[in-house]
Amino acid sequence: MTTKLAALSTTRRRFLKGTGAALAASATGGLCLPALAQAQEITIISNLGNAQQREILQRLATEFEAKSGAKVVINNMDHEAHKTAIRSYLVVGAPDICFWFSGNRMKAFVAKGLFDDISDLFARENYKSVLGATTSAVTVGDKQYGLPMGGILWGLFYRKDVFAQHNWTPPKDWKEFLAFGEAAKSANLVPISMGTKELWPAGGWFDHMNLRINGLDKHIALMDGKVQYTDPMLTPVFDKWNDLLKAGFFSPSHSSFGWEQAGAALAQKKAAMMDLGGFVRSAFPEADLPQLAYAPFPEIVPGVARYEDFSVNSIHVPANAKNRQGARDFLAYFYKPENLGAFLAAEGAIPPRNDCPPSHDPLVNAAVEELKKVVATSQYYDRDTDPDMAQEGMTALQEFMVKPDRRDQILGRLEKTRKRIFG
Repeated sequence: MTTKLAALSTTRRRFLKGTGAALAASATGGLCLPALAQAQEITIISNLGNAQQREILQRLATEFEAKSGAKVVINNMDHEAHKTAIRSYLVVGAPDICFWFSGNRMKAFVAKGLFDDISDLFARENYKSVLGATTSAVTVGDKQYGLPMGGILWGLFYRKDVFAQHNWTPPKDWKEFLAFGEAAKSANLVPISMGTKELWPAGGWFDHMNLRINGLDKHIALMDGKVQYTDPMLTPVFDKWNDLLKAGFFSPSHSSFGWEQAGAALAQKKAAMMDLGGFVRSAFPEADLPQLAYAPFPEIVPGVARYEDFSVNSIHVPANAKNRQGARDFLAYFYKPENLGAFLAAEGAIPPRNDCPPSHDPLVNAAVEELKKVVATSQYYDRDTDPDMAQEGMTALQEFMVKPDRRDQILGRLEKTRKRIFG
């Protein structure tokens, strides 16, 4: 096995990155490798920043080489450098496997014909039966162009002891949610802790509102620039959001502090719930983590199926790969539940497939169970739409939360941006 390392860095947006190569196992656990894969090396480009994950994937690569005789060449790139490099190497000098983002960022390369259709691998390994709703994260036009990696399930987090003290249960629908908010205020708690200094928490709240009111297809149509921001379908979204703002559901001065401070307010029993991903745990003292619990965002419109933001990273076979069969064999082995589970556990990410070994983290296990109830998933506002649109959109959504009376001007400005970007 050959491994080349470059400088590594991580960010909040970092995707799960890996190195390694492996062989597809048959249903009986035996190994069956096509001659092509044996004859050619398999090249991988990633930007894995977690040392434990590097060790795990290198172990898998060593196993692959021992069983197949194939050579594995792994190139680990700096995270930020990779964002630029991928746009070039997918065209010239493509590896056999690369790591990237799913959702809109994947679709951009699919539209240019730079990611291979691996629907045959999905069928061969029967992935849809274990991925369920998460399949949609790597699907374009009923075809799959990658495998979803570990992800973040977004929802409402709360403290069990606070809810027990007040005899509360997580609200299941809008009526219960409004009543819960009033009860929280009566207990001198902020109903929903929110910090929008980084902008994206406002985007997440919009996602949940729109998914619960308009459903996934209309939400993605908006993200793809096919629906106007002045479309009447968004009227009830902003109407109900405005009702919450008027009722004082969110943290005062939320635009002046970030999500970590908002998370600390939840941990310190100053707020009742918070809409975020599982990384809210970082705001909690270790001793208080057993009190942290997850609840789905409440239903708003009866009959709208349950769709959730599940931000997942992904792994792909470039269309210009030299050894596409070998790449499929690697993916099949790497994606076995015990291998994928070990890789994701190193970072505490939620497995996209439902048959990975149980995690030592109860929040991860709870998220896996919740995903079984989800019909389909979106990513997150800034992953589902064009990056320039996302920046303008999240800025505007934060502005709406501060000055809801500017709604018409804000949406009009967003519509001009949509036309400029999407035509």
